[in-house]
Amino acid sequence: MFKKVAFTMYPVNDMARAELFYRETLGLGPGSGSVEHGWVEFDLPGGGCLALTTHSGSKPSAGAGGTIALEVSDLDGLVQELKAKNVTLPATDIQSPVCRMAVCIDSEGNKIVLHQLKRKAEPAPA
Repeated sequence: MFKKVAFTMYPVNDMARAELFYRETLGLGPGSGSVEHGWVEFDLPGGGCLALTTHSGSKPSAGAGGTIALEVSDLDGLVQELKAKNVTLPATDIQSPVCRMAVCIDSEGNKIVLHQLKRKAEPAPA
């Protein structure tokens, strides 16, 4: 019955500031919606959509609800780039058996997980 996650939504206080953060600081491509109407979407490569809204009635928070995790190809490089842009990064080297992660805070106070899968070990020759 379910096909996919249609979008993940974050509440924002200042739509113009938030849209600028996601478009310029994170480098997400344009989607649909408009700053003036309080709803902006960013289509993600490989599928999925991140929506920002001023209409949810919720307040932005790094400690509330769900969190989006964005798959990245170069976690270390992105962390350095975001540090140079003065983005708040409360965690930069979270390790799991299958991935590495960092956490950054957007312009509105929402938490974003940056996720990079570890390479799978090649099987030993027989």
